[in-house]
Amino acid sequence: MKTCVSWIYAPLFLLGFIGLGLYWPGWLVLIFVAAVAVSFLAEQWLPYEPQWNRSLGDRRRDTLHALVNESLNAVGLLILPGLTALLAFDGIWPRGWALWEQLLLAVVLADAGITLMHYASHRFAALWRLHAVHHSVERLYGFNGLMKHPLHQMLEATAGLLPLILMGIPLDVAQLLALAIAIQLLLQHSNVDMRLGPLRWVFAWAPVHRFHHMKYGRAGDVNFGLFFNLWDGLLGTAFYREGYRMGPGDLGIGSRPDFPVAYGAQLRDPFMTVRMGKEPVLPEALR
Repeated sequence: MKTCVSWIYAPLFLLGFIGLGLYWPGWLVLIFVAAVAVSFLAEQWLPYEPQWNRSLGDRRRDTLHALVNESLNAVGLLILPGLTALLAFDGIWPRGWALWEQLLLAVVLADAGITLMHYASHRFAALWRLHAVHHSVERLYGFNGLMKHPLHQMLEATAGLLPLILMGIPLDVAQLLALAIAIQLLLQHSNVDMRLGPLRWVFAWAPVHRFHHMKYGRAGDVNFGLFFNLWDGLLGTAFYREGYRMGPGDLGIGSRPDFPVAYGAQLRDPFMTVRMGKEPVLPEALR
């Protein structure tokens, strides 16, 4: 049974919870809470790395990150009607399409913007200092997909949503997009032992995204996509090593093994003077 679940888990999780959102748009918060619960249960029952299910003193911090960042998303949705009224060009958004078609368009466009901001965050020092908070994790499980510095969260949201705002995205589509992004982040950082087969070349789920969190310097500058690997193919940053099992010793920021763990210290870190250590050696199997 576990083998079967490992193959169907990712597509069923994504399509199932987004489908529930399309069917019951008034219950998006409860649907997201249910997704978090299913993610935790699946990680306990079918873990990729059992050690990643054990807290490293980071569970409270990750919860704070998630609450703050999801609250920022909620505020953004509250002001969205005003922004579209002020900035949108009339008649561009295809309001005549079915709701699921509008959501798919929003996902593709937002994914492009967020991926490019993510890519830039590995290229420019000021952006990296904010983004490094997310890369400091030393274990991967669904909930720490929401672990980001709030300023970087706002930059990614702006990159992904501004084109949609200019096109006049309706509020109900934006709400479903917010749910889809949250569901995808749970999948992307999941500790479930999922199998993807050929889907690994399409979707940026955990077996692909784990390589992005390698601690070996620039080796982790791969697999930037949020939803799809298409953009990494175009950027030349797609990477997957069949047979290499990412473990606890592979994650984090190798030059900063003492990166602060507490929430407040992580908020301050991008603005502090830090000392960089020596990068760890890239394992031969990853070269």
